[in-house]
Amino acid sequence: MEYIEIGTIVNTHGIKGELKIQSISDFDSVRYKKGAIVYILHDGKLIPMKARSFRRHKGMSLVAFEEITDINAAEAYKNDKVLIDASTRAALPEGQYYFSDLANLAVVDEEGNRIGTCIQVETTNGAQNNLRIRMDNGKETLVPNVPLFVKKIDLDTGTITIHVIEGLL
Repeated sequence: MEYIEIGTIVNTHGIKGELKIQSISDFDSVRYKKGAIVYILHDGKLIPMKARSFRRHKGMSLVAFEEITDINAAEAYKNDKVLIDASTRAALPEGQYYFSDLANLAVVDEEGNRIGTCIQVETTNGAQNNLRIRMDNGKETLVPNVPLFVKKIDLDTGTITIHVIEGLL
């Protein structure tokens, strides 16, 4: 089975075992709906957890799981990753991509010259998301994930084509 990371547990919230999760998913209300199963990667093992409740608070997902009933139990999961079974992921409309689909794709300019590799998509509070690119020279840069710069994403060939302007790289 393949698993996909959807967030990181950054802290506890309250005394009843809620976890504060920094999400990298656009579908938190679906991922954590009551009864949904996610997995926490804890000490190298995947632990299935059944969602008891979900809400958003100050840009974070606050999730309670059936298996975690108090703050003492919740403390053990700080900094652990939250994952889902890849087979439960919904298909996206044409032209939309999951962040995990873009990681590790080659980045090329419009002439086909290799620039580097997309290592992750970074979210921002407000504006567009950014592609973090590790260039072949070892440096990292951010490219706004907007049509002006990201011209084509081709999962079949494993490439992202970007429009390079002066000062971008």
